[in-house]
Amino acid sequence: MRFFVRALACAATFIMADAVAQAQDAASFFKGKNVTIVAGSASGGGVDIYARLLGRHFHKHIPGAPAIIVQNMPGAGSLAAARHLYSLAPKDGTSMAVVLSTALFDPLMAGQDLSSYDPRKFIFLGNANADTSVCIMRKDASVQSYADLFDKELVVGGTGPGSALVDYPVMEKHILGVKVKLIAGYKGSNEVSLAIQRNEVQGICGLLWSSAKQQYPDMLKPESAVKVLVQQDTQSLPVLKAAGVPLSMDYAKTPQQKQAMEVFLQQGSISRPFFLPPGVPADRVAALRKAFMDVLVDPELVAEATKSNLDVAPQTGDDVQKLISKLYAAPPELIAFLRQGMSAP
Repeated sequence: MRFFVRALACAATFIMADAVAQAQDAASFFKGKNVTIVAGSASGGGVDIYARLLGRHFHKHIPGAPAIIVQNMPGAGSLAAARHLYSLAPKDGTSMAVVLSTALFDPLMAGQDLSSYDPRKFIFLGNANADTSVCIMRKDASVQSYADLFDKELVVGGTGPGSALVDYPVMEKHILGVKVKLIAGYKGSNEVSLAIQRNEVQGICGLLWSSAKQQYPDMLKPESAVKVLVQQDTQSLPVLKAAGVPLSMDYAKTPQQKQAMEVFLQQGSISRPFFLPPGVPADRVAALRKAFMDVLVDPELVAEATKSNLDVAPQTGDDVQKLISKLYAAPPELIAFLRQGMSAP
């Protein structure tokens, strides 16, 4: 027994020594460096807000305390940022990204050759917040409930293909048969919000709740000019359930519809994924993963997030990695059904 205890103690000592050595190696590398967070959205969007929130506090937790730079790279629903990180960004730990989760799901839905862009090969640091997507609409629209969409048309604004503001309404139109007319081409969700105010469009779908709260802070109040039409998730947010906002997947009429929506909507659980490109050395990955989890419980970051009405609910990189693998292992017939809808005009 004494020999066994000594062996465990020696093993623990070696593990601790190795961890200390890795931290020292990482500190030596990052000291004096700049670390870039590529935000896959325009300035002011939800992705940008979380990138800058993290960026203001991240340096304190990375060994060597490098400077943090946030670089906006909007385009194609964060696909431009994701592809940049996959193929062009330095693979030494000095470049990471945060994107809309649809950018991690799009290659699967589009049936792309994964040899050129495979989200499963990203090294995930973690997820800053699991979120729910919603449809927001003007109260003076002819549609007054989600059930009305089966008989009446709602005009919604979107950005570009591959973005949640396009994919979510297209998916529900294809799977459920709701009458949604999409006007795409807006630069970001802020621009769609302005279009709603000007009555160019009547609503927006696929908008994350964390972003919706920033853009429409009074939407749950009686005097608000807009309201939440539906939740696009597998589970209700307590605040929206209490307000009587339904889930779109509750309108699924067949097992195939329900299963397809469950697969598609799982991406909502990784709403703010931060990741590195493939090939970053293991010691730097370990240091950045630990720093990511540490910064999201940093009292100063938490206080800033609370003041700004931002939700922070960290998930580990391993958990995100497993979910991405699970999505890409979904039954081929369900993926084919979803692809059919995503590729429709």
